[in-house]
Amino acid sequence: MFPARVLAAAPLVLVMLALSGCSSLWGCTDTNAKRGEAGVRVQVEDTSGQPLGVTAEVVDWRVEPHPQVPSGGDSVHFHYRYDGADAGGISGPAVDVCAVDEERVALGCQTVHSSGSWPEPDGALTGDDWLAVERPEQVAEVLLIPNDQSYDRRTCEQDSKDGGGTHPPEPAGRGDQL
Repeated sequence: MFPARVLAAAPLVLVMLALSGCSSLWGCTDTNAKRGEAGVRVQVEDTSGQPLGVTAEVVDWRVEPHPQVPSGGDSVHFHYRYDGADAGGISGPAVDVCAVDEERVALGCQTVHSSGSWPEPDGALTGDDWLAVERPEQVAEVLLIPNDQSYDRRTCEQDSKDGGGTHPPEPAGRGDQL
């Protein structure tokens, strides 16, 4: 009699597991958002391409030796600004910044986080950083990519229940056409 009750309840248990996300039948999928148009000043956007109400801007840049490692040769020193980001938050938008040549091919890229910036009296967050590039003399511009890179990147493989969904595009890297 006991085995019959267990068999009778088995379909219900399987349905509950599937609905809770504890089953591969749930259909977890991973997709990447389309990379937005790079620019000196961009409206930061979420993974669906909607603006977050935050503007990121490269205020200025120059090629010079890094003061802590001058023997390393020239690097790209840039200043950036976030308008509309929360100054008190421990996290916030993050965008990729790339030094590009005249054809907008990335020579070096990294991600800059608004949370690593300093608050200004006007409410903006500002900061500066350095990009190492192999051929600094080829740098024609420093551009930002508008996609917010701060989103959770847990994939279905890492977490079949809470992972998946639309992720930011892969971070920009050397050789990418922007």
